[in-house]
Amino acid sequence: QVQLVESGGGLVQAGGSLRLSCAASGRTFSSYAMGWFRQAPGKEREFVAAINWNIGGTYYADSVKGRFTISRANAKNTVYLQMNSLNPEDTAVYYCADRRDRATYYSESYYYGPYDYWGQGTQVTVSS
Repeated sequence: QVQLVESGGGLVQAGGSLRLSCAASGRTFSSYAMGWFRQAPGKEREFVAAINWNIGGTYYADSVKGRFTISRANAKNTVYLQMNSLNPEDTAVYYCADRRDRATYYSESYYYGPYDYWGQGTQVTVSS
């Protein structure tokens, strides 16, 4: 069993920054990629960013590219999402996810899913 717990969400004004954290516990050694997703009210869940533990590399949705950065803590089962230049369109519940299958070829589509484990989410609200 894998547990993912997000934290760091909150209320921020447009143009501000937040740093989200995802702490993983359990059988984390078999993880191959971690991703961040978000879901705004009335909208479908969308991909935000992902990091590949196996080969390295990070990938971002066009909507957040240049503003958000995904990273991990050294020697810790923790992944971060640094969010800068936030705008009200970024308001959503943010989820971290863990993908457990290894691909023979890591195309960009791999990072969009499917993922095997999900956290419960953390609310990010950006005021205008």
